[in-house]
Order: sequence, then C-alpha cells, then structure tokens
Amino acid sequence: VQLQASGGGLVQTGGSLRLSCAASGITFRNKIIAWYRQAPGKQREWVATLYQNGYTNYLDSVKGRFTISRDIAKNTAYLQMSSLRPEDTAVYYCNAHNSRANYTGQGTQVTVSS
Repeated sequence: VQLQASGGGLVQTGGSLRLSCAASGITFRNKIIAWYRQAPGKQREWVATLYQNGYTNYLDSVKGRFTISRDIAKNTAYLQMSSLRPEDTAVYYCNAHNSRANYTGQGTQVTVSS
C-alpha cells in the first residue's frame, strides 16, 4: 500500500498549487480522504477532509482558498490551493482511512515566499 503525494514546490504569496495523492494497493472509493500539514517546529495540523458522500470540511484558515477532491477512476486525491500565504508553508500529507484501515503517505513540501 502506498500513497504518493506530489505537486509541492515554491510559490509566491497569492499563487496556486495543486497537490496530488496517488494510491496504489488500496482504493479511495470506500475511504475518507484527508490532508494534513506540518510546519517547521509545529505539530501536524489537519487541513481538509472529503467524506465518501462528497461532504467536505476545512480548517477555517483555508476555507475558500483550498479545495479537496478525488478522481475515483484515477484513484487519486487532490488539494487545490489558491491565494497561498506564507503561513501555508509546510509539508503536506495525504491520508485515507475507514473503520478498518488508516494510511498516510509521505509528504510534499509547499513553500510560500512573501
């Protein structure tokens, strides 16, 4: 089982990035998908969740700027990030879980310059 996150990079304040999380060995079809982030010197922080019924939930500071989604056919999840701020700088991790299993991938670095 592997969750491969990608799409991070260096972007200026106000810019956009789209993170991808490709799954192998599991299907996203029956999983809750979440994104977390960890900034240097800080604890890991929840960012967004996408439930199986399509309901989404977001950290207040990213509401209206970030969008979580998935493509079942591609078995890939996404985090579209816009209007990025320096405080969004962190390593971003994707997670997929249900009552029987819980998987977290390696992170992808997002750096927002001021």
